[in-house]
Amino acid sequence: MAEVVIYSSAWCPYCIRAKALLDSKGVAYEEISVDGKPDVRAEMASKAGRSSVPQIWIGDRHVGGCDELHALERAGRLDELLGA
Repeated sequence: MAEVVIYSSAWCPYCIRAKALLDSKGVAYEEISVDGKPDVRAEMASKAGRSSVPQIWIGDRHVGGCDELHALERAGRLDELLGA
């Protein structure tokens, strides 16, 4: 299974929704909190080209945020990317 990394914030409803989808699929992921860490948020923004959370990577591919993750699921492509 591909490595999944999600930059998130504890109070972000989109982060919670994205993690719930991954959890429902039994996907292990590395969660990197940006709460109170402007340097970590800046690192994420530099890598993603966006400063909003969540920002999600599956393997080397930046898939974007919650909406993009759910769009991949609806299109039937998420499992393929995860290597499931």
